[in-house]
Amino acid sequence: MQAVHIPRHGPPSVLSLVDLPVPEPAANEVLVRVLAVSVNHLDLFSRAGLPGVTLPLPLIPGCDGTGEIASGPRKGERVLIQPGHTAGTSPHDFAGNDHLSDDYRIRGEHFDGLCRELVALEERFLTPLPAGLDPIATAAVPLVFLTAFGMLVTRARVGKGETVLVLGGTSGVGSAAIQIARDLGAHVIATAGTPEKCRLARELGADEAVLHTDPDWPKAVRSWSRNRGVDVVVEHVGPATWDGSMKCLARNGRLVTCGGTTGPRVGLLLPHVFIKNLSILGSTMGPRTAFPGILERLASGAYRAVVDRVMPLSRVAEAHELLESRQVQGKIVLTPGS
Repeated sequence: MQAVHIPRHGPPSVLSLVDLPVPEPAANEVLVRVLAVSVNHLDLFSRAGLPGVTLPLPLIPGCDGTGEIASGPRKGERVLIQPGHTAGTSPHDFAGNDHLSDDYRIRGEHFDGLCRELVALEERFLTPLPAGLDPIATAAVPLVFLTAFGMLVTRARVGKGETVLVLGGTSGVGSAAIQIARDLGAHVIATAGTPEKCRLARELGADEAVLHTDPDWPKAVRSWSRNRGVDVVVEHVGPATWDGSMKCLARNGRLVTCGGTTGPRVGLLLPHVFIKNLSILGSTMGPRTAFPGILERLASGAYRAVVDRVMPLSRVAEAHELLESRQVQGKIVLTPGS
């Protein structure tokens, strides 16, 4: 079985293809043939390493994808492979908030992921694909749509008629956030790095898109909102956009963040927060119970996977280089066995 290994932290060139034994499913598992796996910024962090974070190396990257069950009564069924894992026994699990469990782990970061041909999994982590969904395109969905769902639905509780600013609107999380916010009945403005990416953001449902390469992009957002500001900011960039994001918030506004691709530290002016009655919300992943609804909306055409390109698993290092250099609109999807 072919798989990708991160043998040590470093640039994309450290990624290697290795041959591993076919996994033997445990009594509560089935063997799944991986049909497609997408590349996320999480994979870049796992490969490059993060200060103060120890990962189990060598590590197989890849946190989300699709597959076909290769053993057991459900053999032949096509499924979405959920990126998160818990033992299923915590109070949060029973409350439907598995992503808040103390033992929550993510594939390809805390343990081996999906950049391989075959994987043994418990069936509870497999969600059936509705008829007609392309498994290759759908591989771009799990992590980013679950994350965006957690931000907009679970944490920010976006309502119909509200205004939402999505940073990096053509990134994986950004493209999902635009679609979910629009589906909730919100008015959406997005930022993007090029005119082409601004056009894609509008195609996905944004009412307006502005270039975040323009230092005055917060003014453009406030102008679009008639100087009121926005109700919700979807923030996942971090220090490079944080000050501008805070300036864009209306009174009673909520900034929801799931990470920082430009770094972990930001500044905060407390008078700005309490005078405007602002809320800063952290969000990590989302509940696995969201997947059936996400796939239903995907099958209906309300959502669409944004795939920049499809590449063979053997070109994983090139995929990392493309994502790292911001030459991607949406997601890169890798196909094992090619």
